[in-house]
Amino acid sequence: MARRERVMRMSVEQPLWRALAGYRVLTMVYAIGFFVTAHSGFARPWLAVAYYAVLFVWTLATLPKVAGAASCTKRFLTADLTIALTGILLTPFADAHERVMNGGPTLPSIWTAGSVLAFAIKGGWRWAAVASTLVAVANLVERGTPARDTVHNVVLVWVASIAIGYVVEVARASERTLARALEIEAATRERERLARDIHDSVLQVLAMVQRRGAVIGGEAAELGRMAGEQEVALRTLVSGGLVPVSRVSEDTAEGAVVRAVEEPERDDPDGPVDLRALLAPYAGSLVNLAEPGAPVLLAPLAARELAAAVGAALDNVRRHVGEQARAWILVEDEPDEVIVTVRDEGPGIPEGRLSEAEGEGRLGVALSIRGRLRDLGGTAELISVPGQGTEVELKAPKKTTSSTSARGKAAER
Repeated sequence: MARRERVMRMSVEQPLWRALAGYRVLTMVYAIGFFVTAHSGFARPWLAVAYYAVLFVWTLATLPKVAGAASCTKRFLTADLTIALTGILLTPFADAHERVMNGGPTLPSIWTAGSVLAFAIKGGWRWAAVASTLVAVANLVERGTPARDTVHNVVLVWVASIAIGYVVEVARASERTLARALEIEAATRERERLARDIHDSVLQVLAMVQRRGAVIGGEAAELGRMAGEQEVALRTLVSGGLVPVSRVSEDTAEGAVVRAVEEPERDDPDGPVDLRALLAPYAGSLVNLAEPGAPVLLAPLAARELAAAVGAALDNVRRHVGEQARAWILVEDEPDEVIVTVRDEGPGIPEGRLSEAEGEGRLGVALSIRGRLRDLGGTAELISVPGQGTEVELKAPKKTTSSTSARGKAAER
């Protein structure tokens, strides 16, 4: 069956791009209007007219470039900032010297801030810091001296652009988090729907086959037993989900994108292992497995040894209680350790029987269970009351010592 893909797009920064486009047009009109009202005071008005003609054409022609992050490329940002810096540096040649020294506006005036804001929205506060710094240097060169009003304007643009860039980065991180949460919620609802459908069809049929097979007997009883095991395994898979769906977040022009993708095979052999996946094969019609809904992660050696100890405990149940004996496995994920409890409903172990068996050379409990947990730095405790069954409590720490890991790797070699 083809894997379905659900994509959700959101964008909290798109209004910023629309506002930036409007800002560029309005500030371009403002700069040209100021020149029209004060052109008589310019030393070389023809130079200002040429610059404003370029600014007018450039602003209107590049409106699609500031429509979103995808279209606002680095090449465009560089060219846009170059036009702003050129206008600042041309101001002493076009305007009167007295007005320049008195703190008069530059040729692009406040249009320059739009170029810096484009850097902030596109690349965050770091890009904004670089662009505003270049604008600050150009303003100081244009004025010739670090006058108070020039420094004030430079600091204002620098702080405002960096603040806006930082806000944009926070908004992008927030929308990616929200997109992941919505995708996880949608995936959970889909799994619940599939679980209901399976419960109403497949699981009920398997349960019926198990009951009818037990009534008929013979080969049908064996078929019923196999159907019961498959029912338990399928119910465990549906309710817990041993193989989670991974999710990949991206940042595109429309905003955050989250896709449900297949979980790749783990490349790191030393990475953590989900203990639930190793205990799942033990579940069946006679063995009930209760586990957390989240992965129970352990080091590979610890997970394998703990699962082997559980298998040894179940072998003891079948050997000493009977092939049809029922057993229960409970997995508890604590902050510092993992506790697995195996319980049966047999007659229990008489007092002193374990020491006697160890003296006779029967080392199933001593080596297969206690020995494994001791090597991991954990413990194995057997609680048995005659007539009330036996309970084996296995505790394995989540962090094993370096010597334990070294012994485990040497044993594997």
